[in-house]
Amino acid sequence: MSELSTSEKYYSDAINLKDVEALEAKLQAVLQQEVTSVEDLEEWLTEERKLTDEIVEAMTGHRIDFYRDTANSYKRELHMHDQTIVQPLLTKFQAEFDKKFCSFSFTEQLDDNKYGLMRKMRRTKEELFREENISLVVREQELVSRYSEVMGGFTVEWHGETKPFPFVQAQSDSPDRNIREQAWRALAEARSRVKPEIDEIMNELVSLRHKMAINAGYENYRDYMFTKKNREYSIQDCFDFQESVEKHVIPAWKRLAKVFQTEMGVEVYRPWDMGPCTLHGAPFSTVTELIDGVEQMLGNTDPYFQEVFQFMRKKGLFDLESRNGKSPGAFCDPLPASKNNFIFSNFSPSFVAIIALIHEFGHAVNGYLQFDSENGIQEHNHREELAELFSQGMELLLLDKLDTFYTDDLKFKNAQREEMRRALNMLINPLTGDQFQHWLYTNPKHSPQERDEKFLEINKRFLYSPVDLNGLESEIGASWIGSIHFIAYPFYKIEYAISELGALQLLQLYREDPPRAIALFKQGAGTNFNQSIAQIYRDTGVEFDFSEKVIEKMAKFVENVISELQ
Repeated sequence: MSELSTSEKYYSDAINLKDVEALEAKLQAVLQQEVTSVEDLEEWLTEERKLTDEIVEAMTGHRIDFYRDTANSYKRELHMHDQTIVQPLLTKFQAEFDKKFCSFSFTEQLDDNKYGLMRKMRRTKEELFREENISLVVREQELVSRYSEVMGGFTVEWHGETKPFPFVQAQSDSPDRNIREQAWRALAEARSRVKPEIDEIMNELVSLRHKMAINAGYENYRDYMFTKKNREYSIQDCFDFQESVEKHVIPAWKRLAKVFQTEMGVEVYRPWDMGPCTLHGAPFSTVTELIDGVEQMLGNTDPYFQEVFQFMRKKGLFDLESRNGKSPGAFCDPLPASKNNFIFSNFSPSFVAIIALIHEFGHAVNGYLQFDSENGIQEHNHREELAELFSQGMELLLLDKLDTFYTDDLKFKNAQREEMRRALNMLINPLTGDQFQHWLYTNPKHSPQERDEKFLEINKRFLYSPVDLNGLESEIGASWIGSIHFIAYPFYKIEYAISELGALQLLQLYREDPPRAIALFKQGAGTNFNQSIAQIYRDTGVEFDFSEKVIEKMAKFVENVISELQ
């Protein structure tokens, strides 16, 4: 792993993004660099990547700073400068870089093992680039930032006090059903207060994205994104996946709901009964306890995992504290110039907070192994089917270490069972979001009411199929506003379900031979990402396969593991 620069910041801010004239001169100098041979081209790519990594890292750092403190006007101004001034400039030059790269006859002579994926993606980007879309992307990012501001300032009225969203969210897991219901309703009421503004944001995003697709010659944004993402499967494959899950996973999901309903002794299974409410009491009190506990879990799994975690902790590459003004959710962002990763999370003490940190740390391990291997060109970051394999795989590799936080045998079993319920959920909920987005962007003139109705309709068939939603239909229909993926990462959902199938296969291997499964995890996470997704899955010891047969098999596997934990 690389050390950070001598700067006290967790990211490299070596390039001054405020000096736009100097920044443009640097980009222009790289663009004009003479290239007359394959050797020159490789040298040029190195220079281009070095400069781009510096710019991207500074922008990433500014964005994370803003997410950490959305009420800070200086941080917002810096982030918006990047989005409205720097990003359009970078986009323009990246299009010129792509054009230059694709223009050389000897581009074909580059080593496929190192440059094959980059060559494919750059050709796609060159084909899709339209200068008139730059202003639309700028506006898109302004809307995404506004969403983060709104949700970062999201507070909830709780027993006469104003509380941050993560605090009340954690109450949703209480073993006391009355408290769970109060929390669920309080969160829904708080969402209703910001819903009109989020609706306006989403209306404009759908319109902007449709225009981008039309400008690029596509009928709709869905088809445009499938090309842009270079997906290694088709739209029809997504529909087939949804049908198979509805056929094989939903029945298992309903049976599991009956088990929990019986254990809780409730006559009617309601939305506030779906969380990890069998886990009594917060598993930790402070962020330090959370970090110490996960570090111990990693140390009991693999020395390399613990080494990476300790390195990140020492370098200040975590922000896990819950506080007002901080954007909700969790993510892991690469810092390509420093060759580091930053983990952000915003949850009150809960089971979810533990899993979120482990999940994002899986991304970090993948990132460090890729940085160390020097195989990956930056384009590999666009294939979420790979990234999520290693985040969700990490969750399941640590399944048998949850006794670090849940020391009582019964609580330990319940915690493992909750993680397996989450695994089954990850075969369902992402497909809800994927179907929703197919509809959003192939029906771009829909109204906010129609949008909510569609989200409710899909949820009734999938995630909430075992749940009594009587009287709660409007709240469920509006709940999409809580997912940043719909706003900031369009068509990033189905990847969670695809990769969960791989992660579950990895768990099967781990239960048979833990050292082999861990070795395969590290091998796959560090393998050459210029290969196909299928090959990288095979390097990890699993199959990139979401056929009906595999889905049926994995649903049964999850049910069997949960049964063992009864």
